[in-house]
Amino acid sequence: MPSDEAFERADKEHRPSPIDVHVGSRVRLRRTLLGMSQERLGDALKLTFQQVQKYERGVNRIGASRLFDLARVLDVPIGFFFDDMPDTMGGGGQARIRLTGFAEQQEGFEDDTLHKRETLELVRAYYRINDPSVRKRVFELIKSLAPGE
Repeated sequence: MPSDEAFERADKEHRPSPIDVHVGSRVRLRRTLLGMSQERLGDALKLTFQQVQKYERGVNRIGASRLFDLARVLDVPIGFFFDDMPDTMGGGGQARIRLTGFAEQQEGFEDDTLHKRETLELVRAYYRINDPSVRKRVFELIKSLAPGE
């Protein structure tokens, strides 16, 4: 009969890596911000929407060539997928500088604000404003309403 240690090892082997989960969540975030369905992203990558779901949940690892394709289709630099990675997973410090080019960690994004439906709907609505001058006025209005700015 297998030992408890063997069961624990087998369980760990089937659990997604926290890094894969983080990268997948960044894929989902960007796809959602663009208003793109999993099916449409899958079509662009010649994948099924189920494969996209597995990438987004971190169940399937994203290889280098696939990450490159995702960055191209989602119109982001590859470092985007590693942004906001917790320090416990190697984010912050020198790793962050190498991946994003920022000298210091961005403030104000430690919470889950970017993942809230309200934030996503606001960003989508903002980018649907076609007139650049109107969009700029909306941006200035929102900034003026925020405390401490």
